[in-house]
Amino acid sequence: MRQLLIPAILTILLSASCSRIKEKTKNVINKSGETVGQSATEFFEGVSEGVEKTLECEIRLSKELLDSGVRTGKYSIKNDTNSANRNLLTIYLIFEKDFKQALTVKALDKAGLEIGRTYTQIDRKAGETAYYDFTFDKRTDIEVRSIIEIE
Repeated sequence: MRQLLIPAILTILLSASCSRIKEKTKNVINKSGETVGQSATEFFEGVSEGVEKTLECEIRLSKELLDSGVRTGKYSIKNDTNSANRNLLTIYLIFEKDFKQALTVKALDKAGLEIGRTYTQIDRKAGETAYYDFTFDKRTDIEVRSIIEIE
């Protein structure tokens, strides 16, 4: 009986010891994986932000609009439903003063050549904000690093 008891006790102790080693190993691997995951995420976020800044268009407001209290917020450029080209500018505008006039929006390529122009009438009170869509001709393709002039 004693001969069976000693191997059984050794097996239980060995099994418990292995379980603890497995658990500690698993914890170390999980912590290492977490650290690697955070570092990789930070790396890819940094690369992504750098790429976005490199590909951004430049938005320029005329001095007259700036003096009139017009400011810009976020913008996006996409295809409108009738075009395969990126010809739809959506921009968030902020009005610090009453504003009532037509806006002209020009798209220029990165070399400064005009590639499209569109207009819209705006009528806003001081403190108001709104998103505006400016749809250019379907042949206009607003490329990365283009310049958008608003006057």
